[in-house]
Amino acid sequence: MEPNAIYCGDCLDVLKKFPDKSVDLIYADPPFYTNRRFEIIWKDGAEIRAFGDRWQGGINHYISWMIERLEQCFRILKNGGSLYLHCDWHASHYLKVATDRIFGGENSFVNEIVWRRQTAHSDAKQGSKHFGRLHDVILFYVKSGEGKTQTWNNLYSPYNESYISSFYRHRDPKTGRIFALDNLVGPGGAAKGNPYYEFMGVKRYWRYSEDKMKQLLKEGRIYQSKPGTVPRYKRYLDEMPGVPIQDVWIDISVIQSQSKEALGYPTQKPIALLERIISASSNKGQIVLDPFCGCGTTLVASQKLSRKWIGIDVSRTACKLMERRLRSLGASPMMIYGELTEKELKKYPPFEFQNWVCEKLGGRISERKSGDMGIDGWTLDMTPIQVKQSDDIGRNPIDNFRAAIQRRSKKRGIFVAFSFGKGAIEEVARLKNQEGIEIELKTVKELLEGKK
Repeated sequence: MEPNAIYCGDCLDVLKKFPDKSVDLIYADPPFYTNRRFEIIWKDGAEIRAFGDRWQGGINHYISWMIERLEQCFRILKNGGSLYLHCDWHASHYLKVATDRIFGGENSFVNEIVWRRQTAHSDAKQGSKHFGRLHDVILFYVKSGEGKTQTWNNLYSPYNESYISSFYRHRDPKTGRIFALDNLVGPGGAAKGNPYYEFMGVKRYWRYSEDKMKQLLKEGRIYQSKPGTVPRYKRYLDEMPGVPIQDVWIDISVIQSQSKEALGYPTQKPIALLERIISASSNKGQIVLDPFCGCGTTLVASQKLSRKWIGIDVSRTACKLMERRLRSLGASPMMIYGELTEKELKKYPPFEFQNWVCEKLGGRISERKSGDMGIDGWTLDMTPIQVKQSDDIGRNPIDNFRAAIQRRSKKRGIFVAFSFGKGAIEEVARLKNQEGIEIELKTVKELLEGKK
């Protein structure tokens, strides 16, 4: 396991190689059980991928898929380490039951955090018959065990203006500092053991000892509006940390398309959300892991907060995006790519497969995700690339690629597939001999073996 590294592969396979109790904090934002599918062009216009959020086999299949990965997360989490599991209304209740079992019951479950992503959402015009769905759920667990206490840092949000104007209504004439007045009378009186004495002409059961009260008076922390009134404590606004963060987060908005943060990734989370989680449950120098890293926001937040980090994602496109984001911050991520097989590549999402082929050929994918006129990518010398995620390619695809090459006034192209039939091989020979068009046939096996 390498810190400050990006691993490209299925997180289940990657996590199995990590040692027990090796990371301090895990933020897991897995694909939601939503039966959606996204096709995205990244904002740089150069890469395309399909982001799949679709599950065959129903909710039981999805939960089984998640349990395998959550068990590995539990294994590699240190005693006292925290897991934040981000989910939505489709599966949060199923995931909580599963994660309760993995972490050992109620003692490890800390909070169900509600993150309000939007302030309003209405599908009434589309005929919906439900309340607006505005929030995600983040399940917060801590791994129990000997030898390590929970890492926890209290976080606060600023007071709102109405609260300040209602309670902090006084200003020190000497310093200009704003303060509120707090009670100095001992709650519960004698029954609670509070001392009784006279202070500033007033006899009461007081909160503090007489010596302590005299010290506060000397420090200018006691306020008495006029002789004979009960003195009160001066609580300065600039000394107060704010309102402790609760388990309903309404102050962090979802990323909008026009936001400076927006990268074009459909489930991108705002960096403020990750900064809050990382600040609360880790310290500088500790290791933060994101096993479903997407566009790398967890890693960016960790880097800014001086944590070590590890990101895992099955998408090579996403991993490259993470690398660029981190390098822009001055980081030097180690890129670790898992070994792929022909069998695994046959199951790759189509656009991810095209990305992989173009990368292997040292080129780039076509900027058009559809209507690409038969050209999926280009080499550095602008040779067209056609990609088929199929076996036994015949004559017709070769002829179609020939037409695409001619439309671009090219005489050469590269066609990649898993295998080619006799018709394709004969047509390539005919085109070269009769029309002077050279189409190079390359198999996926050849690319895996490093043959360009």
